Amino acid sequence: MSALEKRKLRPDWFLWAVFGAAGLAALAPGIGAAGGPLHSEIVTKAGVMIAFYVYGLTLSFAALKGGALNWRLHLAVQAATFGLFPLIAFVALSVAGERLSPDLALGFVYLCALPSTISSAVALTAVARGNVAGAVFNATLSSLLGVVLTPLWLHALGGVAGGQGDLGRAILDIARLLVLPMVLGQACRPFLADWAARHRAKLQLTDRLLILFLVYATFCDSFVGGVWRGKGWELLIGVTLGSAVLFAIVSAVMAWVARVLGFGHGDAMALMFCGTQKSLAQGVTMSRVLLAAHPAAGLVLLPLMIYHALQLLVGGVLAPHWSRSDQGGHS
Repeated sequence: MSALEKRKLRPDWFLWAVFGAAGLAALAPGIGAAGGPLHSEIVTKAGVMIAFYVYGLTLSFAALKGGALNWRLHLAVQAATFGLFPLIAFVALSVAGERLSPDLALGFVYLCALPSTISSAVALTAVARGNVAGAVFNATLSSLLGVVLTPLWLHALGGVAGGQGDLGRAILDIARLLVLPMVLGQACRPFLADWAARHRAKLQLTDRLLILFLVYATFCDSFVGGVWRGKGWELLIGVTLGSAVLFAIVSAVMAWVARVLGFGHGDAMALMFCGTQKSLAQGVTMSRVLLAAHPAAGLVLLPLMIYHALQLLVGGVLAPHWSRSDQGGHS
């Protein structure tokens, strides 16, 4: 494993800063809440568009093209992301019934409806000596499909049609915030790709700071609304156990699917990391549209935050192990 890959796997400040942003919101929620002095309702929308413009600017079309023809891998990953996860959510809600609070039930539905993450799925696939081109293609495809499929699943399973109560309007708002800036970023690559490559670390830092601000603003709104009153450690423990069970089930199914389809090591790793992970960045971003009218949006995001931490911690342990198990170095 290279020194760069080891650095990617180290637990860094961002993992803890996500929960720190939620804790900071509890100290002074009025500052970051909608209508507060930071004007988060305006700042976050502008910041989201900048972040996805930068993603489009740094996304190599050659990397997408390299993994485009592996249709069995793509079908398996997208079926897991937008099929298996929602199915598990439906079964779990049916079994839990009224024993699970409506806000937490919506939180797990939202988690299961989200697209796969991009940066960590690709990085972990690389460390595990997997099919990096396939991971890049599927993570990007998942992000684009999620613009439509995430709101549809959230509406079907959670009864949420967006902050305006209009499902079509919500999809268009998400497309305007995410897809349009990404397309503009791609259009600017011929002129700015070299500049973006030189400043990649600074651009990544900007993206992470934006996510932290989104988490902070969302939790500020929830604390102002009083949705956390009476919530103790039992809530955190319960959500952590639920997230761990979900992650274990999906991981086991992905390992089984890889064997059934006869995937080599490279495709199996791409399937494992792209098919089991969920995007915190898009989840928090989409929540500003889909959950804009929900008073407990912070509580709804809690399963996603904990699942995000689990997928990074477990992936950071398994990727080097699977790398060593690949005796041939690649599939």
